[in-house]
Amino acid sequence: MDIKQALDSKITTYNLLDHPFYQAWSAGELPVDALKCYAREYGAFISTIPKGWETLNDAETAEEETEHIEMWEDFADGLNTEISDAQIPQVKTLVDTADELFSNDETALGALYAFEAQQPETAKSKLAGLKEFYQLPQKVEPYFKTHSHNEHEVEKLLDRIGTLPSDSQKTVVHACEQMSSALWDALTGIHDAECA
Repeated sequence: MDIKQALDSKITTYNLLDHPFYQAWSAGELPVDALKCYAREYGAFISTIPKGWETLNDAETAEEETEHIEMWEDFADGLNTEISDAQIPQVKTLVDTADELFSNDETALGALYAFEAQQPETAKSKLAGLKEFYQLPQKVEPYFKTHSHNEHEVEKLLDRIGTLPSDSQKTVVHACEQMSSALWDALTGIHDAECA
């Protein structure tokens, strides 16, 4: 099994497209209040992503991710809310996990991969759901439009991971699994808070 297969196998266990929250979103069955909660809470995690790229000394991508936070702020604003500190326990855990994993090169590579590898497909799914089922201002769409065809970050990560010795690659794979699990659990927390 090559390193990409090893990473992807960890993500598959926690494939966000299979999560009830995203499935309800794609089907137009998610209450707008749940979208608001997601924009507020998950935004706390989105705000941590530049740190991961800074740890990898990739200033260009860190700057790009900082601009993406502004797009997320527009998404939240379109729902009449704003990014706040995480209140839901599982989202707090996700933010703490991100902070911890983004503080070291090897774990940052794995954690970023867990998020970035899923982002194009989840963004396409969420964008389609927003367009088809929710009558919301245009400003809710740019974040998802941008990320629905944003594969270059995964390529960058794989290039870096591929140069690491096998022990380091094991650390990367473990971090990928930790982040994948935390992402899944955060959606469960939001779903349970808003859709139960």
